[in-house]
Amino acid sequence: MRTGTGRAAWAALLLLAVWAGCTLPFGASAHAQERDAVLPDSGIRYPGGFDPNTIGEVRGKASSLARPERGPVRFRLVSERDTYTVLACPPWMWSDLKVDLPDGTEVKVRGSKSLGNDGNLYVIAQEMELLKSGESIAFRDGSGIPLWKGSPGRRMGTGRGTGSPMGGPGAMPSGRGGRGGRR
Repeated sequence: MRTGTGRAAWAALLLLAVWAGCTLPFGASAHAQERDAVLPDSGIRYPGGFDPNTIGEVRGKASSLARPERGPVRFRLVSERDTYTVLACPPWMWSDLKVDLPDGTEVKVRGSKSLGNDGNLYVIAQEMELLKSGESIAFRDGSGIPLWKGSPGRRMGTGRGTGSPMGGPGAMPSGRGGRGGRR
C-alpha cells in the first residue's frame, strides 16, 4: 500500500510542477506590467496612483504620443487653460485597442488629476473620448481599477463594462474598452 501512496504523491508533484511550469511564465510577464512604480521626474505612482477624489475632465488637443517600453503610454493634452501629461495604459493595451491619436486630435479625458514633483500637471486616464468621432475608449472602470488588471471577482476579457464613467452605455460605440484584456 505504501508503494501506491508514494506513486500517487509523485504523480501529484509531477502534475503540480508541469502546471507551475506552464502558468508561471505567463503570470510573471503579465504582472510585471501591472506592478506599481513611481514614475521618474513626476513622482507619480502608476498605475495605483489613481485617486477618485481628484477625478475631473479635461478637453483639448493631443500631441507628442509616447509609447515607452516600460510604463504607461502618455501624451500631452493642451487645454484652453493648462497643459497636462495624460497617462493612459500599458503599451500592449494601447495596441490592442488600436487607438489612432495623431497630433492635433481633439479629445476629452476623464481621470485623476495631480501635480507632479516636476511641477507639471498629470491626468491618470480613466476614459478618453475622441471628440470628432464621439468614440470613447475606457482604460479603467467606474471605480478607477485598471481594465487591464480585471475587476475583483471577474476575469479580464469576459464581457463589456457596466457603464461608461462619461455617460452612455458600457459597450463603447467602437467596441473599445469594456473589461479590457488582450484580444
